[in-house]
Amino acid sequence: MSNTVLKKQREKSRKLSNIMQNKALYVMVLPALVFFALFNYWPMYGVQIAFRNFSFANGITGSKWVGMKWFNFFFKANQFPVIVRNTLLLSLYDLAAGFPFPILLALIMHNVPSKRFRRVTQTATYMPHFISVVVLVGMMSCMFSVNSGWFSTIVRALGGTPVQLMGEAKYFRHVYVWSGVWQQMGWNSIIYLAALTSIDPGLHEAAMIDGAGKLRRIWHIDLPGIGETIAIMLILKFGSMMSTGFEKIYSMQADLNLSVSEVISTYVYKMGMMNNKYSYSAAISLFNNVINFILLILVNKASSKLSGSSLW
Repeated sequence: MSNTVLKKQREKSRKLSNIMQNKALYVMVLPALVFFALFNYWPMYGVQIAFRNFSFANGITGSKWVGMKWFNFFFKANQFPVIVRNTLLLSLYDLAAGFPFPILLALIMHNVPSKRFRRVTQTATYMPHFISVVVLVGMMSCMFSVNSGWFSTIVRALGGTPVQLMGEAKYFRHVYVWSGVWQQMGWNSIIYLAALTSIDPGLHEAAMIDGAGKLRRIWHIDLPGIGETIAIMLILKFGSMMSTGFEKIYSMQADLNLSVSEVISTYVYKMGMMNNKYSYSAAISLFNNVINFILLILVNKASSKLSGSSLW
């Protein structure tokens, strides 16, 4: 028997032995693998709808293959530049405004000396996360109502003229982004708080002995200590750059703000579910996911070179 065959047999035996020794861990991870296989990978069979002229009567495989027809149709559509621009602007605005605040909140909460104040503040900032998107939009509609909203009442009391924040296009992005910051800031700070607790307290003690103040310790110890976590979260954020929240945007849409609120996710819904253009909407959604995948690869590679932190 050759050395190559013996080497392969030893490797196979070693792997089998490793599985048997850690069989409890493999059993624990099995439900997660089944879940992803059933709900994430098996549905990818339907991606071919984007390349067919799909009809329910003929089914997926029985529908006519049309290749890149629907992609070309989308790229040549009058709505294409508007929808892509709206999606990018809203996503970049949301990233620039929403990403730093959880980090800042986590740093503040970690360095607050009063445990009671910290617990109360953390609870108060976590709670908005559990508000339904539909309920949140309803709350904003009531608060910002020109006729009866408390915001308009305060503006009138100060001698100003109320504006339609929920309806006019120039206010849509601001209302969407900053309401999202308020709702998700506390929840998103949890992972940074967990990372901060893993920093060696001895580093702070040594810095205090050297005379470093709190701000200097935050800048030179806390921030570098959670730098890898920040890089990973930023990569994941870029990986969903083109997938802006459908439910909230669709709930906030109105005829007056449609010029800035129509994004890829809402357009896909309208084309697929309302206009029954299933192949067209599938092609747009696939294009969106491909862009997200490319962004994820590029940002992950850039992060690996610049900071040494990456997903793989």
